Amino acid sequence: MDIILGPLITVAGIALEILKWMVIIQAIMSWLVAFGVINTRNRLVYLIGDFLYRLTEPLLRPIRRILPDLGGIDLSPVVLLLAIVFAQNVLIRVAARYYIGF
Repeated sequence: MDIILGPLITVAGIALEILKWMVIIQAIMSWLVAFGVINTRNRLVYLIGDFLYRLTEPLLRPIRRILPDLGGIDLSPVVLLLAIVFAQNVLIRVAARYYIGF
């Protein structure tokens, strides 16, 4: 169990950190597209936006169903980021108990 749990916690922490940054980049990119700063007709911009949308939308959609409609404000990325930070803190505590041996 020692051989598997340590690296598994590390990989889960790295995956959550990558997911956190993807949500942040996707939210910023959606703002930039909405305000006309970047254009999705550019193939690279479209590919990056589509990639981030496909990865984050399955996580954001259930949150959007639960949150009330606030007009043009979408708080689902904030809720998802809070959930990711919570999961990271849980992993840190599990790792601390695992390595310290409480």
